[in-house]
Amino acid sequence: MSIRAPRIEFAVGAFLLLALASLLVLALASTNGRWGVGGDTYELTARFSTIGALRPNAPIKIGGVSIGHVAKIDVDPVKFDTVVTLAVNKRYDKLPADTAASILTSGLLGESYVNLAPGGDPETLKPGDELYLTQSAVDLIQLVGKYMFSGGGAKPADNAAQDAGQTAVPDYLQGDTAPKDETPTP
Repeated sequence: MSIRAPRIEFAVGAFLLLALASLLVLALASTNGRWGVGGDTYELTARFSTIGALRPNAPIKIGGVSIGHVAKIDVDPVKFDTVVTLAVNKRYDKLPADTAASILTSGLLGESYVNLAPGGDPETLKPGDELYLTQSAVDLIQLVGKYMFSGGGAKPADNAAQDAGQTAVPDYLQGDTAPKDETPTP
């Protein structure tokens, strides 16, 4: 019995080391390669009226390629706009000054991200600059609600004709009367 105890202890110890190693791998994977404060990025800001489901650490993309992440999201206490701080990789420090930012969603119900569309201005953005060309997020639930509840009734002109006791449907479409042939008979 004394020979079996060290084997069990070794197996339990090996299992614990494997569990700790897998937790370390999971922790490293969740950082997406970003360590600490992010010294290899520079910050830009953008103002949006609505940001939808955008969250900190959401990706920033150009043409589908991730070039940074959302550093923080604040509300301007004066204008009550949402101010999004973007941490862009320093490799992309030549973005034109007329770059546009929009909030998009991956797929129908996927994650939100900030999409940058570089312009053609020869002047480049500097750290701390603000992107002035922005497009807010589209709220899918609000859009579906507008579609569902806006086209349900008749047109206002038809309602006005019905209220006045008139019918907006031609006589020959009402069922009882057929169109008359107005060609003279010889």
